[in-house]
Amino acid sequence: MGRPDHLHAIVLLSGGLDSAVTLAIAQAEGLEPHALSFDYGQRHRVELEAARRVAAAAGVRDHRVATIDLRIFGGSALTDDIDVPKGRDASSMTVGIPITYVPARNTIFLAYGLACAEVIGARDIYIGVNAIDYSGYPDCRPEFIEQFEKVANLATRAGVSGEMFRIRTPLLRLTKAEIIRRGVELGVDFTLTHSCYDPAPDGVACGACDSCQLRLAGFREAGIADPIRYARPRSA
Repeated sequence: MGRPDHLHAIVLLSGGLDSAVTLAIAQAEGLEPHALSFDYGQRHRVELEAARRVAAAAGVRDHRVATIDLRIFGGSALTDDIDVPKGRDASSMTVGIPITYVPARNTIFLAYGLACAEVIGARDIYIGVNAIDYSGYPDCRPEFIEQFEKVANLATRAGVSGEMFRIRTPLLRLTKAEIIRRGVELGVDFTLTHSCYDPAPDGVACGACDSCQLRLAGFREAGIADPIRYARPRSA
């Protein structure tokens, strides 16, 4: 016998550290996760294999991969022929919106998650956005999440019928180190995850892009060794 609909949840799963911990939190909160990943033309498509590994290790029975080619718009180092910034210091990462920002990406992803949630009867949508170590992306801010939740409840049959959707952001106010420690507490296997924006053809992380540096700094601050391989020494 299946679980009641209200115990099901959508978890947006990129295969990165944050989304893996978000998935574990949803499960720890007693929900049955339906993982949703995206093949959007990203240069780091190796993250999709990481998402599959993470979902399988967590015992997720429903893992869907939506294909959306955001390369038709470009405008980002992740979806266009633009170099990924490397070797930036922490202060540089907090100034302006970096070229790795993908226009409207989280808006698009949440819209897909909302559609899936309405179809399967879930009312909780988990996303691993973070307002502290977030690299300046505007669609990771709490203001955006609050407004999208309002849209979700205005623009859906479930919402206008009084079955309210919730956009769940359990990592929103945590530092990267705190996220890592929480993942360890929940038994997340970080060897399965991938965070690099510009990996080598074999999937090895570069160690120099913003995402790699934030990840490395988080593990260092948490006092835990990062278990994945890097092309560069772990000096971040």
